[in-house]
Amino acid sequence: MNSIQDILEMMNPEVHMNLKTAVELGKWPDGRKLTDEQRANCLQAIIAYERANLPEEQRVGYIDRSGQQKTHCDDPVATDEPVPLNIIKH
Repeated sequence: MNSIQDILEMMNPEVHMNLKTAVELGKWPDGRKLTDEQRANCLQAIIAYERANLPEEQRVGYIDRSGQQKTHCDDPVATDEPVPLNIIKH
């Protein structure tokens, strides 16, 4: 396998769920611990698979913000125009 596209082509819902379980538990089904590199690669594959195959509300990391009150921490209304940054040096 040379790319994430190669991985996505071989993935199916069962492989997807197995990868999610491995990341959640930190180990493979046979009990071997995931390395940091394996965890990162699994997460990348999970995210890419879900982006291609699942609606947004079913993806890892989705937060349902409907019905919540707005706070001063919420993002402003998204626009295509860049927002200037103010850099303050102490």
